[in-house]
Amino acid sequence: MTERSVYIAYTGGTIGMKQLDGSYHPVADYLQTQMVANPLFQHPDLPHYTIHQYQPLLDSSDMAPHDWSTIAADICANYGAYDGFVVLHGTDTMAYTASALAFMLEGLSKPVIVTGSQIPLCELRNDAQENLITSLLLAANSLTVPEVCLYFNGRLLRGCRSVKVNADGFDAFDSPNETPLATVGIELLFNKRLLKDVPHPQQSELKFKAIVQPHVGSLRLFPGISAHVLHNMLQPPLRGLVLETYGAGNAPTHDPALLATLAEAAARGVVIVNCTQCLRGTVNLYKYANGATLAQAGAISGYDMTAEAALTKLAYLLSVCDDADWVRQQMQQNLRGELTLP
Repeated sequence: MTERSVYIAYTGGTIGMKQLDGSYHPVADYLQTQMVANPLFQHPDLPHYTIHQYQPLLDSSDMAPHDWSTIAADICANYGAYDGFVVLHGTDTMAYTASALAFMLEGLSKPVIVTGSQIPLCELRNDAQENLITSLLLAANSLTVPEVCLYFNGRLLRGCRSVKVNADGFDAFDSPNETPLATVGIELLFNKRLLKDVPHPQQSELKFKAIVQPHVGSLRLFPGISAHVLHNMLQPPLRGLVLETYGAGNAPTHDPALLATLAEAAARGVVIVNCTQCLRGTVNLYKYANGATLAQAGAISGYDMTAEAALTKLAYLLSVCDDADWVRQQMQQNLRGELTLP
């Protein structure tokens, strides 16, 4: 049997950091040194892997949309030479990157596993070793998960459904509106109902569209929000806004100026996507009068998308096409498993 090979795109993050002056910092080549010194990373059951270290290594809080495009382009450039891909990434914005990669990599037929850790590999007690080893094994099996996934603490999540939910524990990520694609214990148990079919090589071609100057934003509603705050947020060059509303998609309607501000922006082509602030559940714009008023002002439903998926999907679609009506229509379609249609 031909040995499987995995490409590791090492972007930075806690997993390879070193403690300097009391704080963790990304240090070039330090992760590789730790892996060479650990016999488990030379185990014969692991696939052959190649590490491409990005320069500079980043704390994920420094990630920006052009970094998402760099990672996607890197995967595309090496797509034919490897069975799968692991993206090592910091946890703070990992869910954004996993979601963005899912949208940018259309026609994907190989695994792209995004992972990292809460404690660096260099520490005696860490979660880095298991996350990385399991991600390598998952990435090597191209028939298992031919899509962008996030692996963390024994659970494989769909990338565009993932959210960081815990800053302190090893169970840092969840997919609130979808069960995991797989759980890892003594055995690796896949949720076959959710897994996508592997596209036939002759019927599927990987396509990549970079996210370029998306000019999108996100605003979380709060009691007492003024039309002035919303007006400032919606000024050009903004082209799309994820509006994080209450409950099933509700917002205050007692302030006519706030609704007029939304309507004016929507009329000039700003795509406004209504997503719930709740961790679980979906937007139903016509369940309550307040939600219906938002729809009349031009907001569209984000259904049960995470705010991370909605923002990156909006950025991707606006990079593909300038037609606001087309973007609105696509935002309400299930493109990569990111939402559940009613």
